[in-house]
Amino acid sequence: MNPTRRTVLKTSSALGLLVACGLVTSQQALAATGREGFSAKNLADALAAVGGTPADSKDIVITSPDIAENGAVVPVSVASNIPGTSEIYFFVEKNPNPLAAMFRIPDGTNAAVQSRLKMGQSTNVVAVVKTADGKLFSATKETKVTLGGCGG
Repeated sequence: MNPTRRTVLKTSSALGLLVACGLVTSQQALAATGREGFSAKNLADALAAVGGTPADSKDIVITSPDIAENGAVVPVSVASNIPGTSEIYFFVEKNPNPLAAMFRIPDGTNAAVQSRLKMGQSTNVVAVVKTADGKLFSATKETKVTLGGCGG
């Protein structure tokens, strides 16, 4: 078990115990883990929650299908060649909650992540990279969806 995993387990266990005892509400526990951007209702608010407006970068590579058959499971991967990448965020611009995923990248690791996202309609997928010094960079790729994943 590496130190990062151990830290996550300790923190989540402690927060769970505090919630169970009634000393901390579940909303406070979520805020303590840095997840406030997931409740944002539009892209501008979600970007503000993660640190502001990012600058465009050609050092971020997004891989997703040009046309997705099923919006419920759209495979998306992001690789960052920006030195000091500490976090990678996936945003789906037209979803009811645009922030779809957040990944913390430990120092010295390859800054490449992948996930399957739910997309309600054809829209832009925005990848935002945060560096260790707090700077934000982004790249965008349009993905068309033939069958919406949010009940469409």
